[in-house]
Amino acid sequence: MEKKAETYDITFKKKAVDLYYQKKNYAAVSRELNTHRKNIQRWIKQYSKDGIVGLREHRGRKSGSGSPSLSKIEDPQMKIKRLEAENELLKKLLRM
Repeated sequence: MEKKAETYDITFKKKAVDLYYQKKNYAAVSRELNTHRKNIQRWIKQYSKDGIVGLREHRGRKSGSGSPSLSKIEDPQMKIKRLEAENELLKKLLRM
């Protein structure tokens, strides 16, 4: 039976980061919060790079903001033309 990875909320991670900045010792913080030293190291790195936003849960999320970028939004008229061309191609293939 597989062991599920433990998840931590953002307040717990922020507390760990703050404790590390006070103590400057990964081992002491990991013992105090009963979590692995690697977690503390990863959270410090994420926090120093992206601030509090870096501490949010990333598992199962796709990269990016979640909304399509402007370059990926297709013009409605262009989409109609593309779909009409696809339909014509399919009609030709079905006639063969």
